[in-house]
Amino acid sequence: MLGLNLPRNTSSPLQILCLGAHSDDIEIGCGGTILRLQLDHPGCVFHWVVFSAAGVRAEEAKCAAAQFVSPSFLRGPQLKTFQDGYLPFAGADVKAAFEDLKQSVSPDLIFTHNRNDAHQDHRLLAEMTWNTFRDHLILEYEIPKYDGDLGQPNLFVPLTSEMCEKKVQVIMDAFQSQRAKRWFRPDTFSSLMRLRGMECNAPHGYAEGFFCRKLVL
Repeated sequence: MLGLNLPRNTSSPLQILCLGAHSDDIEIGCGGTILRLQLDHPGCVFHWVVFSAAGVRAEEAKCAAAQFVSPSFLRGPQLKTFQDGYLPFAGADVKAAFEDLKQSVSPDLIFTHNRNDAHQDHRLLAEMTWNTFRDHLILEYEIPKYDGDLGQPNLFVPLTSEMCEKKVQVIMDAFQSQRAKRWFRPDTFSSLMRLRGMECNAPHGYAEGFFCRKLVL
């Protein structure tokens, strides 16, 4: 399997934009990769934006982000208060928020939702990401859910077992409000990483999968 690497430039650290519709999306979709990037690219900066995070969910988002990224390299999290499940009906305001983002950060890498995600909020964010950032490296992450919308990723980031364990532990500890959901279990998250690790023949057996629409070699 062909492996590609992001450029290493210590004088200009990588700027990474992490977008999530809800307060646990970034952590579930690319938490392991965020840990891996910090190891491979020391000093990289993470711009963290969540579009639906109010009340206890906002506090959970702050807690989780601080455990994934050192405060010195974390910009945010920016927490917006769009109503969960209603983002498409606030499309003009969401678009305005993206235009503000475009003026404030020029990312080398963007993590966002998969355009084929069954959740309407997720799909809108994917569409807005591509509409706003038209000349950037964008990786679309996946979120397991009842809808059964997992696809076939075409880009993989291998992870160590320690990275997987930390990802799952932080998710379970930080997002207490979600524990009542039957799918919100440690084995849901670890099983998906194990499956993706098998698919890409990862050295430690674990990986996160992404959908990459455009890549210039």
